[in-house]
Amino acid sequence: MASPLLAVILSFFIPGLGQFYTGQFLKAFALFILALIFGFFSTMLIGIPFYLIVWLYSMYDAYTTAERG
Repeated sequence: MASPLLAVILSFFIPGLGQFYTGQFLKAFALFILALIFGFFSTMLIGIPFYLIVWLYSMYDAYTTAERG
């Protein structure tokens, strides 16, 4: 059984890592790639809000998945 708190902490540091911890490998890969893309675009400021959305969603999803699980 996955710990919801650990899942959130992992996603806090690396988006998608909490999903990887809970066994959602495809979603983990997708969130990680999106975070990399939007992180790159944050150098032009346009990627910052999108990165924040992916980051927050990653933490929320990791928590709820671990809690159900």
